[in-house]
Amino acid sequence: MDVGGGSIRAAISRWELAVWRQYQHVLDKWTPHVGRRWVGLLVVALVYALRVYFVEGFYLVSYGLGIYILNLLIGFLSPQVDPEILDAEGPSLPTSANDEFRPFVRRLPEFKFWYSITKAFCVAFVMTFFSAFDVPVFWPILLFYWVVLFTLTMRRQISHMIKYKYLPFSSGKQRYDGKRASPESTSLSED
Repeated sequence: MDVGGGSIRAAISRWELAVWRQYQHVLDKWTPHVGRRWVGLLVVALVYALRVYFVEGFYLVSYGLGIYILNLLIGFLSPQVDPEILDAEGPSLPTSANDEFRPFVRRLPEFKFWYSITKAFCVAFVMTFFSAFDVPVFWPILLFYWVVLFTLTMRRQISHMIKYKYLPFSSGKQRYDGKRASPESTSLSED
């Protein structure tokens, strides 16, 4: 007998879908603007840092934010398929200059990395307006612990990159300017 309630729920559902589509449209328009997105993130991070500085609190929130960003950074720097886990007969990263070019595929793509960090800063910023999240802690200990954790984690990640010979940053596939590099390549291209 709740005829009016069903139409209200349907209207709210349509409104939620319209809002979600508009939000997704804005995200899609921002996708190709890498530099502008990261500058925007720096502005958001600066606003958050100023808020924490002037309020003189919310250090535990900032510590949690730092741990979350470190976790995202590890995903961003890691290959999608870990060479340690992969069997020897499966596909692997190129180990020499003669291997076929395969671009580095991240476990966490750049856009999702940026989006997750931006959302995290926004959530942390909103949390600074609620005193329940302002747990009194001695912040230098948290900072020291985070620096130690960051150092150990990055040392492990860098040694993994050296061991399996991959760089998470590449300029893409090599481009040729039309000059022939060697006689072997010319004989193959003429056949």
